[in-house]
Amino acid sequence: MLEALKHWVPRPLKQAARSAWQRERLRRAMRRLLALPTGVAPERPLLAELRVAWGNERFTADLDFLTEVTRLAAATQGPVLECGSGLTTLLLGALAGRRGVEVWALEHEPEWRRRIAAALRDHVAGQVYLWFSPLLWFSPLSDYGEFVWYAAPLPLMPDEFRLVVCDGPPAGTRGGRFGLLSVIGDRLPAGAVILLDDADRDTEQHTLRRWMRDVPLAVALRQLPSGTLAELTRC
Repeated sequence: MLEALKHWVPRPLKQAARSAWQRERLRRAMRRLLALPTGVAPERPLLAELRVAWGNERFTADLDFLTEVTRLAAATQGPVLECGSGLTTLLLGALAGRRGVEVWALEHEPEWRRRIAAALRDHVAGQVYLWFSPLLWFSPLSDYGEFVWYAAPLPLMPDEFRLVVCDGPPAGTRGGRFGLLSVIGDRLPAGAVILLDDADRDTEQHTLRRWMRDVPLAVALRQLPSGTLAELTRC
């Protein structure tokens, strides 16, 4: 009977009901995350629940990557920089921003930024800054000559970042993620950690070789189901 009725429900109503259920599911999962004691990272079952509740699974970070992000976010004592934004932005806000640690997320897609900003307002109270263009509320991709990278609002940003979650710019951007150290490198002190996702891609391998040539870095590579994660520590 219910299956038969589904065929009579207009598609917009189905989509609205599905979206409402997804929001409620995310609200419950985020409530559980925010109930954790300060400094405690979530376990994998909760991260898996958050990942499903967030939706957009095709583009959402791998569960192992989320585990590393939350482990470091729960412990970092200094500002955090995120290149790109998504579910990880909410996790960083909940685990670092809620402790008074500044979180800066650079995002170049206006529509996506609006979704992330709305989710932060709904679920996270912390020091999370999303930057875009050209009103200083955007971080569009900018041509630096040798590479294209985010137009970061450097005069407004902290002098140091202790943790960088590097999952952008997107694949196909000229120079890939190489621009991170060229633009932000002087704000990464000894001991600062960079998490580089998709480190097995050709562009990221090239980026790693150039970074290691230019800057003293300790590199640890981890093979994940979806690819390779590089954890880089500034020496």
